[in-house]
Amino acid sequence: MRKRVLITGGMGYIGGRVAASLLQEGCGVVLGGRNAGTPPDWLPQAEVFPMDWHSGESLRSACHGVDTVVHLAAMNDSECARDPVAALEVNGVNTVRMVEAAKAAGVSRFIYFSTAHIYGAPLAGCIDESTLPRSRHPYASSHRAAEDVVLAAAGHLSPVVLRLSNGFGAPMHRGANCWKLLVNDLCSQAVADRTMTLRSSGLQKRDFITMRDVAGVVSHMMDLDRTVLGDGIYNVGGGRSMRVLEMAEAIQRRSVEVLGYLPEIVRPEPAESEANPDLEYRIGKLLATGFSFQGDFEGEIDSTLRLCRDGAP
Repeated sequence: MRKRVLITGGMGYIGGRVAASLLQEGCGVVLGGRNAGTPPDWLPQAEVFPMDWHSGESLRSACHGVDTVVHLAAMNDSECARDPVAALEVNGVNTVRMVEAAKAAGVSRFIYFSTAHIYGAPLAGCIDESTLPRSRHPYASSHRAAEDVVLAAAGHLSPVVLRLSNGFGAPMHRGANCWKLLVNDLCSQAVADRTMTLRSSGLQKRDFITMRDVAGVVSHMMDLDRTVLGDGIYNVGGGRSMRVLEMAEAIQRRSVEVLGYLPEIVRPEPAESEANPDLEYRIGKLLATGFSFQGDFEGEIDSTLRLCRDGAP
C-alpha cells in the first residue's frame, strides 16, 4: 500500500471523489467525519473515523499512522453567509486544531483546500498566486485565515494550499451537498425540467476543472518532493476560462447524446451597461511541478447527467 491518507470531509463532494481516486491508486484511505459507522456503500474499502473537533485526543487519533492529511471539512459559501462567526470557527479554528493534531502525530504532508474566491468576487483579470487577496465574503475570509495557519506549519509539516476554482463532475453519491454548484445545478435542471434557467445573462467568465483532475492534483501533491513545493500555494483550475453560457451550451449538447433531447436555455438578456471582464486564472506554477491533465470534460458532464437521470453514478 502506497500511503495512508486521512481525508476530513471525506463523505462530501470533493472528498468523496478524492477518496475514490486515491483508493484506486492503492492508498489506504480514512474518511474523517462527525459520526462513527461502517464505510459508505459507495466506498466500502475505506475506513471511517469519527472526529470530535473539540477533542485534541480525537484529532490526534485520527492522524495516527497517517502520512498525508487532506483537509476539506468546511462550511460552504451559503452557510458562511448565514453565520460568519461559525464560518471562522469551522473553517479557521478547526483548521488550527487539525494542523496541531497532524504535527503531534508526525504527519508528513498537510494538503488544505482553499478557494479561488480569496482573490475576490467576481474573479476577473489575470490572477496568479502573487495576486493580492481581496476576501470580501465570510467563506473566502475564513479560508484565507486557515491558509496562514497551514503555511505557518512549514517547520513541522510539508504544507500545501490549493486555491480551487470551479470543480465540476458527478459526486460519488446523490446525497452529496453539491447541487447548487453551477454545472451540477444545470445538469439537474436538464433532467428534471428539460430546461436550464440561468440566473444571469451567462456572459461572465469562470474557470472550470474536472473533478478527476482535482483528485489528480491531490495525488500529484502527495508525491511531490518537498524541495519542489516552494511556498506551497497553488492555483488549481482548468487552465482556460469560458462563459457560463458556453458551459450551459456544452451541457445542452451532451444532453442530446445522453438524454436524447435538447433542453432549452432560459436566461435574462444582458443589460446595456453589463460588464463582463476577461478572466485568466493562471496555473503555471502547478504545471511547472509536472502536473498534467487527465480529466474528460464531456465525460464529467455525461456522468453528472446520468446520475441525475438514474440516481446512481
